Amino acid sequence: MEPDDTWTTLRQQCETLEPGAELVTPVSERPFEIEQADDDRIVVRFGDSGETRPLWREQFVVFLEQLNEGAVSIEHLQPGVEPYASVVTLADEYTADEEMISYDPDAGGGESPFLVPPAAARDQPERVHDDALLLAALLEALDTDDPAALDTDSLTDLYVLASDVQHGSNRVRRSARDPLLERLGPDQELHGRYGTVRRTTRERRKPKDAETIFAALDDYGIPREWVTGVDRDKVDVVLAVTDLEESEVYDVDEDVYVQKTGVDEDEKYSRLQGIADRIDDLEGTEGEDLREELDDIENRIEEALSAG
Repeated sequence: MEPDDTWTTLRQQCETLEPGAELVTPVSERPFEIEQADDDRIVVRFGDSGETRPLWREQFVVFLEQLNEGAVSIEHLQPGVEPYASVVTLADEYTADEEMISYDPDAGGGESPFLVPPAAARDQPERVHDDALLLAALLEALDTDDPAALDTDSLTDLYVLASDVQHGSNRVRRSARDPLLERLGPDQELHGRYGTVRRTTRERRKPKDAETIFAALDDYGIPREWVTGVDRDKVDVVLAVTDLEESEVYDVDEDVYVQKTGVDEDEKYSRLQGIADRIDDLEGTEGEDLREELDDIENRIEEALSAG
């Protein structure tokens, strides 16, 4: 395919990407979105820095001509060329694997390996927000006062979404911990809109090496056998290489629990789009009543906090 024809195809592909979809650069794995596609450039925005950058048509032509002459090594791509390489793979005739980007006119036209669909492109705060929104919608639709009365599908969705919200919010909480510690002095408390935090110190003890411990015991005349015992790791090795039965050295208790083994992110994203569309459809009196109700709730919360 001629470079100018490929340029037209690339522009069309960029214009028809799903909202929220991202591309990643092949080497540095920087995520970026397509902002706009013009006659002479494709404008992208990098998610890790917010930097906006034009990818020029002339540079695409140079890169495409190089590809038409032979495959290009991904490992040797320069940082400035990486986003061009990612965008080029949106065209059906250009394929990529872990090592090379190449021109293949007989390629069947698969999805670019550098394209991230909207469901997977959300960052962690967005995922927590979306999962919490889905969980709230599900809780509103179900009678969770009696979980045993729920159908199996609803119980499964309730468990999965609650698990996702818990794990996601824990990651966000940990990301806020270090900045807070930098601002918290000893015995100091910080007050936010929804609560208070303070610096707390816990000691975690880790035994020194055996030689150091035995030397200290000898100094105080303490028999070494008082602190020696069974090493679980060594017992496990013995179990693995001998005929010793586990039941002879372990008391085994069985703990039965539910394990989440998969999440359908596409279904979650589709459901979120449905909720967003419903909110957008709220016009006239119904939409205005909802907004007034939300404003009233927020005002009551503010008054209660002020009174406290």
